[in-house]
Amino acid sequence: MSTFDEREKAQEAKFAHDAQLLFKAEARRNKYLATWVAELIGKSDVESYISEVISADFEEAGDEDVFRKVKADLEEAGAKVSDEDLRAKMDELLAKAKEEVLKEA
Repeated sequence: MSTFDEREKAQEAKFAHDAQLLFKAEARRNKYLATWVAELIGKSDVESYISEVISADFEEAGDEDVFRKVKADLEEAGAKVSDEDLRAKMDELLAKAKEEVLKEA
């Protein structure tokens, strides 16, 4: 195997590893977000709500599906959380989740 092939394989492995870590961090962020929103809207079955939010993340690529889900739930419950505050919370929780996932890796 040539040096180029070895380098290519290493890059592919790094990309796959990074993608896996990001997936874990986003899933953990969604769990934290769902827990936070459930508290705000008074959901008694938090575990079920966490599953709903995590499932919503598989609708499309990116965070917009999760944002729309929790935003609709907040509005339905009458909770006043601006789009900016919700996005900031999502960013904050993603940073926390990434840090935790990297420590575990």
